[in-house]
Amino acid sequence: MVPFAGYSMPMSYSGIIEEHKAVRNTAGVFDVSHMGEFKIHGKGAENFLQLVTVNDVKKISNGQAQYSAMCTSNGGIIDDVILYRFNEYFMMVVNAANIKDDFNWLLENSNDEVFIEDISDDLNLIAIQGPKSAALLNEILECDLSKLKYYNFIQEKYNNDTITVSRTGYTGELGFEIYGNNNSIISLWEIIFNYEAFQILPIGLGARDTLRLEMNYALYGMDISKSTNPIEAGLGWITKFNKGDFIGRDALLIEKSKIHRSRISFEMLDRAVPRHNYNIIVDGNVVGKVTSGTQSPSLNKGIGIGYIQIEHSSPGTEIYIEIRSTLKPGVIINPPFYKKGTVNIIY
Repeated sequence: MVPFAGYSMPMSYSGIIEEHKAVRNTAGVFDVSHMGEFKIHGKGAENFLQLVTVNDVKKISNGQAQYSAMCTSNGGIIDDVILYRFNEYFMMVVNAANIKDDFNWLLENSNDEVFIEDISDDLNLIAIQGPKSAALLNEILECDLSKLKYYNFIQEKYNNDTITVSRTGYTGELGFEIYGNNNSIISLWEIIFNYEAFQILPIGLGARDTLRLEMNYALYGMDISKSTNPIEAGLGWITKFNKGDFIGRDALLIEKSKIHRSRISFEMLDRAVPRHNYNIIVDGNVVGKVTSGTQSPSLNKGIGIGYIQIEHSSPGTEIYIEIRSTLKPGVIINPPFYKKGTVNIIY
């Protein structure tokens, strides 16, 4: 167990590599109840969310989710979030370490037409991820998830509770995230392991990190923060300048025109493991820093994410990572590292 955002959480249950491979091959379940949830409603809710997030909220309908980010006026990333659009309100899911700051920032930018509630203590959240996740949940919930598209969600009755079943996750595999009250989520967690034929394993923080890194998914506090902006972080695809004004838009337009560094993905050519804050070297000069790195259980090689001067950021560029005063060779690649994920499978 390790401290994490004010919680005590498992680094692993049976071992990081075993848990990682379970999610890639069968399925695993994560307790992610530490995540924060805000309920945002009122007649001005949509316009408010258009102002405080970079993506276009008008593009999602009831039953759809959207990956987005909130930025400072200078364009720095306050947090990356997921928005869920229900019939009469929105739910925003935020990172655990940022719950208090995010909530206060939203309140500071709200108006009389918006109501914001922190419902984090009312909800628990588990994620069931892996190729067998749909088959497992179809049996437990006695429903048909086959028509649920990626980044869509439904509500189901379970254990005298209305749970939200969302086809989302951060592993690159077919998977679902389920929100509900304490009793229903604890019940689901326990029942899942009774289905022994599916060989489900509980998954800790260690495998959660290796899984997301193999997919080149950014982690707040490591790969993105207030000192990075969506353009350089590779999140330009969620930054919708044509939707109208939003906080940080002017600064990001300037950044887009003169971007000087870029987030890259690289793999090691020698047996070596890159780690946070290691120097990235090109032609004998420090041109960037590693933000996340690990030994990939799927690829059996060192992989990493980092920021590098834009002129050195092209895929195929050979780089060196400074590891304990020794230079180890690597190469920039087109992400993701792991390309066999089932996240977009139609089943």
